[in-house]
Amino acid sequence: MLTGMALFEALVALHVATGVVGLTAFWGPIATKKGAARHRKWGHAACYGFLGAGALAIAMALLSLYGPEHRHPEITDRALYAGLFGWMMLYLGTLTIGFVDYGLAVVKHSRNRRMLRSLRYQAVIAAVVITGAWCGIYGWQVGHPLMVLVAVIGIVSMLIQQLYIWRRTDPPRQTYIGEHFRALIGMGISAYTAFLSVGLIRLVPEHVFNPAIWAGPSVVGVSLILYFTLKGKRAAAPRASGVRPHPQ
Repeated sequence: MLTGMALFEALVALHVATGVVGLTAFWGPIATKKGAARHRKWGHAACYGFLGAGALAIAMALLSLYGPEHRHPEITDRALYAGLFGWMMLYLGTLTIGFVDYGLAVVKHSRNRRMLRSLRYQAVIAAVVITGAWCGIYGWQVGHPLMVLVAVIGIVSMLIQQLYIWRRTDPPRQTYIGEHFRALIGMGISAYTAFLSVGLIRLVPEHVFNPAIWAGPSVVGVSLILYFTLKGKRAAAPRASGVRPHPQ
């Protein structure tokens, strides 16, 4: 029978395996033509990898919080450890799953977004908001602003999704593409942040609480969102004005 430590290490190994698949495949949909077969294949590989990594992150977080053994005794601030590697990892795992679920769902139900109002999808969004709220509250209590920041980002993202789901009038036909894109970029941000935390504590434990390192995935992800959003607006501007773009 596996001890708590052996079980945790087994979960870490599986988390790394699924995470490597997701983290590698994540760049495929960004680099390939949107809607093409290769784009879909890379996207599915990234989503399934991140689903596995997210579920395993949740399992590791619960073991960190409630397991019988104290992992990483070199970390003396146990309250902060419980925050970052317990409640924050639990939240990031849930957030990753939430982004994957929504990113795939908006494409599946692009012709009937009201399907996203069902309990099936709303329960996942609620789980993200609840775990995010507790992550933020706990972060405030232990004086770690990073936990509050990532909680706010995730909760705001869920609220933006709800605006799309519950709006009374139907949005323009292609609006779901932007929703799909932002959700899967968010998936990458949360997964990279959670995955980084597992590696940091082993490779550079002295920097494990460095907020600059933890904020890296968010900076890159938000930059990608802004870049592709502006690029999409520039491409749509000639069509919106009735002027065809000049061929290159």
